[in-house]
Amino acid sequence: MDCIFCGIVAGEVPSTRVYEDEKTYAFMDIAPATEGHLLVVPKRHAKNLLEIPADDLAAVVATGRRLAQRQVDVLGADGVNLMNSCGEQAWQTVFHFHLHVIPRYADHARDTMTLPWDPTPGDLEQIGATGARLAQ
Repeated sequence: MDCIFCGIVAGEVPSTRVYEDEKTYAFMDIAPATEGHLLVVPKRHAKNLLEIPADDLAAVVATGRRLAQRQVDVLGADGVNLMNSCGEQAWQTVFHFHLHVIPRYADHARDTMTLPWDPTPGDLEQIGATGARLAQ
């Protein structure tokens, strides 16, 4: 398998490990959005959100939550984004499920990250129709 995150978990590719348990491995992102940006991956390979087993997903989220609290306590983060990209059109670039844990800071000099979209109100009728389709 040619997966860089599997290589990191196996210790074949260097990383700055932050946390590890039976199911997850967390390490610093080498292209951080903010100071303290890290990734949490399942040790067992899964391509994306649609393929990860439920128990591995729960373990990744629990580790993400634990490390988000550490970012607040240790780094003084004012908030935290948990982000996942599922599929190439959603900006997934490494096809091993991973959760970005990104500390956010009120100090703009320390945090210049912006959202990828500008939330604006949508068409309520269309929203309702789409919601009805998804609810079936």
